[in-house]
Amino acid sequence: MNWQTGWACYLDLDGTLLGRGGSLLHDGEGGVSLLGTRAIEACLRADVEVVLMSGRRRANVAELARLLGQRAFIFEAGSVLSLDGEEQWLTGDFLPGELSVHEQIAASGAPALLLETYAGRLEYHEPWSESREVSHLFRGLVDAQEADRLLAGEGHADLRLVDNGAVSRRSDALAALPHVRGYHLIPAGASKAAAVALHMSARGLDRARTFAVGDSREDLAVAREVGSLWLVGNAPAADDSLVALARELSNVRIADDAHGAGVYEAVMTTLAERR
Repeated sequence: MNWQTGWACYLDLDGTLLGRGGSLLHDGEGGVSLLGTRAIEACLRADVEVVLMSGRRRANVAELARLLGQRAFIFEAGSVLSLDGEEQWLTGDFLPGELSVHEQIAASGAPALLLETYAGRLEYHEPWSESREVSHLFRGLVDAQEADRLLAGEGHADLRLVDNGAVSRRSDALAALPHVRGYHLIPAGASKAAAVALHMSARGLDRARTFAVGDSREDLAVAREVGSLWLVGNAPAADDSLVALARELSNVRIADDAHGAGVYEAVMTTLAERR
């Protein structure tokens, strides 16, 4: 692959490429499906760099990127871009040192503020909230914009709460909630969109040679950086407000199919239209 002159596809994992249980080889209902892997194969055969972008920890995303033969990936909700073995931190004044960024955020008191304010509506997303370098990962059901206003009002304007889409795991403490979503507390300047823009600059890519596929509001924000952004078909069911938000952006499309099949639809349609 020519890493300087090809195309790039920025691809979310959970709720997008991966099906039930985080499986690459199953759809959202648990049925066996190879369409996600076929989408990856189509990208690689067409000289499209696949850049995984995820809220997952470094080790999880790095291993999957390695298995796909890719040298760039974005982890912890856009906090860090790993590019050809070098890390580009998008965490502003929060930088790893004696304390990790995650530890610095904990010391600020912001996570405790959110958990206290939204008691019964927010909790740590265990066990995936453990061993993180940057983000504090929660699950529950809150208004992320309202939470950001709370953070700013309490002196934490350098942090924001990211809605990263629907999740299935919850404790008994959240049993009364109609559904549960995942949230990342990260530095305000960190985002998938910013990490995508940084990768595009490093690779010398213009918007016309890029596209993205995702399922959440944070993924939708990437639309302003790329040529087109696809939401997989299961995204509106998990967050019906995404449809109205997508209509405000001229380069957003919603796939008919869900999860890996939706990724396949997005990839094959985009590749066919670029000819």
